[in-house]
Amino acid sequence: MESFVYIMFRGLAIGILISAPMGPIGMLCIQRTLNKGRWPAFFTGLGAAFSDLIYCLLTGLCMSFVTDFVDTNRLILQIIGSLVLGAFAVYLFRRNPTRQLQTPSDCTNTYWTDFGSGFLLTFSNPLILFFIIGLFARFNFLLPEFRYYHYVSGYLAIFCGALLWWFAITYFVSKVRSHFNVRSLWLINRIIGAILSFMGIIGLIMGIKSFIEI
Repeated sequence: MESFVYIMFRGLAIGILISAPMGPIGMLCIQRTLNKGRWPAFFTGLGAAFSDLIYCLLTGLCMSFVTDFVDTNRLILQIIGSLVLGAFAVYLFRRNPTRQLQTPSDCTNTYWTDFGSGFLLTFSNPLILFFIIGLFARFNFLLPEFRYYHYVSGYLAIFCGALLWWFAITYFVSKVRSHFNVRSLWLINRIIGAILSFMGIIGLIMGIKSFIEI
């Protein structure tokens, strides 16, 4: 029983910490909460949480192989991830959210689209594996005395921790949504698009520069 409590609490902490950094997916969830309502944003976070769970499973089951693959192909993966991020940033920057601004109840049900975009945007950044490896090491998540049923509980706790974070952040943003006017939504869309574009360009430049220097 003590082992279950140990791994579940650490799983929750890992799930929250994986999701908490306000990277591209976090800003996307905020943007979608403001533009489309809470639940489309939550399903975006759900897709990200599912992607994180897959990377956690890969890390736990194939620790040595995964780290070797990512380390060997780090530059290519960084370039591809930066291109994906840049393309999405251009889409956000050019899109005018005020034209599709609706109340949450009026929005067309596109939860699967929201889920898919959250999953793909998160899955396009496999370098998160190194962050997961660090968290696993920090919380002693992989111990020889644990059995398979401990890990099933632990990975479920990671997923629940990620969902808890996205539930909380979308709830908070939805509560302050009424304080944003139409122009605010337009500016936020542009700002988020510009930030994502900057992040993508920096990653692309660093990846190409390192690739040339090899």
